Amino acid sequence: MNGSLVNQLIEQKYLKTPRIIRAFKKIKRADFVPLELREKEGDNFIAEYNAPLLIGYGQTISQPLTVAFMLELLEPKKGDKILDIGSGSGWQTTMLCEIVGEKGFVFAIERIGELKNFGEENVRKYGFKNVEFIARDGSLGLAQEAPFNRIIAAAAAEKVPEIWKEQLKINGRLVTPINGSIWLFVKKDKNQFEEKEYPGFSFVPLITKNE
Repeated sequence: MNGSLVNQLIEQKYLKTPRIIRAFKKIKRADFVPLELREKEGDNFIAEYNAPLLIGYGQTISQPLTVAFMLELLEPKKGDKILDIGSGSGWQTTMLCEIVGEKGFVFAIERIGELKNFGEENVRKYGFKNVEFIARDGSLGLAQEAPFNRIIAAAAAEKVPEIWKEQLKINGRLVTPINGSIWLFVKKDKNQFEEKEYPGFSFVPLITKNE
């Protein structure tokens, strides 16, 4: 990603953690957008704008500020097993692959088959092997690979699916949009969660198999 934008996110305190900052610098957003968005508009590359961008099928690649904020809340670490719901272009997925390292693994769920393929092709540009892309309804999670250290979702639901909470390890962290807020859930034991709301965001809706 453009160094000036990363520096801006650092100065604004959205990016704080060294391993997340390194991933932002290494994984270029321009590699995860349609070709027409890799061009320049004036002096700047469109893909480096601090704004969401359309990637097709009514979906977007999220604003860098929002991705930075959510990854800082998620606190991904080396060796983590992570469920990435609504993986879209694969940009965030690829940063998670970089952060968790060879001993970690990322399961990326995308309901729209064409976007699942697009994201999978984009991740290949960086050569990561610690990832699997799955085309399915993200609201169901991925029971066969649970429990997860971390779960992150990119689309807003009216409430968090309980099945996501069930698929989280004790002390695991779940970061998800709910309506116009980002929520953090930390699993303290089987049925107890610490919850915190961060309002003021906008996301595409979570699409389930019934829609």
